[in-house]
Amino acid sequence: MGICYVIGAGDNYGLDFWPEGGDYVIAVDGGFGALEEKGIPVDMAMGDFDSLGYVPQHPNTILLNAEKDDTDMLAAVKEGIARGYQEFHMYCGTGGRIEHTIANVQLLAWLAQNGMRGGLFGKDCVITAITNGTITLPKHLSGYVSVFSYTERSEGVDLKGLKYELDNAVLTNTYPLGVSNEFTGAESRISVKNGTLLVVYPSAQ
Repeated sequence: MGICYVIGAGDNYGLDFWPEGGDYVIAVDGGFGALEEKGIPVDMAMGDFDSLGYVPQHPNTILLNAEKDDTDMLAAVKEGIARGYQEFHMYCGTGGRIEHTIANVQLLAWLAQNGMRGGLFGKDCVITAITNGTITLPKHLSGYVSVFSYTERSEGVDLKGLKYELDNAVLTNTYPLGVSNEFTGAESRISVKNGTLLVVYPSAQ
């Protein structure tokens, strides 16, 4: 399977992708307008469309109730999962109301804890989450990378190829030890044996 792109109604810091064969693009509420403006084809439109202000005339539209347990973004991700996707790139999911950003960060952790991977593309940065696993970041990245424990404890944390390395460390969700680490020009690796980490790093440079 390819990538499932989920475009929300938050602040639009630029849509820097073009879907390839096997990818799937879901416009969530106001994200439909952002995709139309960019000319990116939409496979599905869904939401209660309170942000967009109208229901799109798209052949594959799902209208959601405004009063519901799942956020529009979570509902869209579940649609992607139902179609077999395991990797999700979410845009326009930060900025605006802070609770919406927090909800999308929680969604990253939910994906990681269920064996999938999500990336939340914000202003000059990407946020992702890993559970009992590893993420490798390319050597061309520069600037800062931050690592936070999302679970109460994250055990067996290794940070390699960064300015400040850790070996089999413990991070907790109440002490920001992993903030503002730095790339060194080498490939870097972040891993955790038991727990969920949030990783914040620069978007494509």
